[in-house]
Amino acid sequence: MKTFWILAPLAGAVAAQQKTFCEQYGTYSSGAYTVNNNLWGEGSGSGSQCTTVNSASSNGISWSTNWNWSGGENSVKSYANSGISFDKKLVSQVAKIPTSAQWSYSNSNIRADVSYDLFTAADVNHVTYSGDYELMIWLARYGGVQPIGSKIATATVDGKSWELWYGANGPQKTYSFVASTPITSYSADINEFFKYLTQNNGFPASSQYLINLQFGTEPFTGGPAELTVSSWSASVQY
Repeated sequence: MKTFWILAPLAGAVAAQQKTFCEQYGTYSSGAYTVNNNLWGEGSGSGSQCTTVNSASSNGISWSTNWNWSGGENSVKSYANSGISFDKKLVSQVAKIPTSAQWSYSNSNIRADVSYDLFTAADVNHVTYSGDYELMIWLARYGGVQPIGSKIATATVDGKSWELWYGANGPQKTYSFVASTPITSYSADINEFFKYLTQNNGFPASSQYLINLQFGTEPFTGGPAELTVSSWSASVQY
């Protein structure tokens, strides 16, 4: 592990601690923002991954992750991500979830996705790494990887066309919106996806609490590859 100080380029920050961590659940926190190495599926293959926080401020965070994975080509090895803390309230009480992401991948000859991951639960104190429902927004996918379940529709949300997939992971119901081509510069109100699911797929917004919001990448196999998130921000507004 290496740690040293740099001047942070993001507005609103005087200085931020640049930190690289390679342990399975290495985590960095700054204000409302976190970055997690989260190698939850590393046992399904072999390889390694390290994540670096470059800068952080109240306006967002910049980070990158380097990985190289083999074996279990249809198994997710990790979900290095940035996340934000917020007051947990019912999805029906959410007014907006504005977010912005600028990112790039050094290598497209990989099996991986770049995605938002949100969990909701009827119990506001539910653990935050799963939920009754999971909403994923895949801004990119490489190497033919697919979300859990099967494609059930083509959806238009926020003026963009998405493949909508649905599947169950045990008792958890997962909806995944998948972009047809990579969206490397993204700015939107992702509450629009919850509105779509409420109106079209019976999502129970009035009884589900939003409990987690993250953005990152799910590697399956390939590498060496580096995801660089030059900036990411999000907030939950009521």
